[in-house]
Amino acid sequence: MSASTPAAQPTHQAAGTSSLTSDELDTSTGRSARTPLGTEPKQRKNMVLTVVMIACVAYFLLPLYWLVVASTKSNADLFSTFGLWFADFNLIENLKTVFTFQNGVFGRWALNSLIYSVTSAVGASLLATAAGYAFAKYQFPGGKALFSIILGAIMIPTTALAIPTYLLFARAQLTDTYWAIILPSLVSPFGVYLMRVYAADAVDYSLIEAARVDGVGEIRIFFQVAFRLLMPGAVTVLLFSLVATWNNYFLPLIMLNTPEKFPLPVGLAQWQSTASAGSGSQALFSTIITGSLVSILPLIIAFLFLQRFWQSGLSSGGVKA
Repeated sequence: MSASTPAAQPTHQAAGTSSLTSDELDTSTGRSARTPLGTEPKQRKNMVLTVVMIACVAYFLLPLYWLVVASTKSNADLFSTFGLWFADFNLIENLKTVFTFQNGVFGRWALNSLIYSVTSAVGASLLATAAGYAFAKYQFPGGKALFSIILGAIMIPTTALAIPTYLLFARAQLTDTYWAIILPSLVSPFGVYLMRVYAADAVDYSLIEAARVDGVGEIRIFFQVAFRLLMPGAVTVLLFSLVATWNNYFLPLIMLNTPEKFPLPVGLAQWQSTASAGSGSQALFSTIITGSLVSILPLIIAFLFLQRFWQSGLSSGGVKA
């Protein structure tokens, strides 16, 4: 025992000497001796990213928060109280005014927006899914040229096409009809591109060949085999088309003349014009703000209901990648 103890001391001292040297090196570099190299910059980077994400969330949610707060105020409180906090709760009275003003035309506008959006979104999703599947799985003359033209159409803003579309529909005597809004909204070049990319990986050629060997036709293969696999992408296109048609303002403004056929954006803009007309006009600021809040509720419900399809599509795409 007496011989083993002195032998262990140099070993302990050597370890202590090594630790002291490490502390000195860490002190000279300003890092903690027990902090692994690279951890502190990583934590600082994560903190910066967290602050940036909080700023982005605030940027997107602050207008929605203001809309909720403002919809609970009367016309007087809108201009006499702090904009980002509540005053006297007047939401129920505002809702009654929204749904009873001008004989309840707001409900008619909401129904019109629902008809335009749902019909256009379902049609655009079906057409984009079929076109994207065809471009991805079939080789035919002119296919690449047609797809290049569709890609180019994505770059053209829809506002630039509104006047030519109006002239075309006026010649066909379809202006001031529901078709004047639905037919142009069925075309979705971005949806075709999205489904072309999605169908390339989502539908395997072996499934198509197996169905052909069993004697199944091409149309039946699309609807009974491919469409189920393309459902997450199709729902994504449906959501994009639904939001685009619901928020479309310029096309209904130039196509429609009858107030009973207006969608919500055009109808609320008409109320805004009425409120800003000058002397003798009725103050409708709280009514318009409350109507705007009500108009976005269907979109929020649609996203909450359909997001599981969207997330499953993104997840499957990530696994394939």
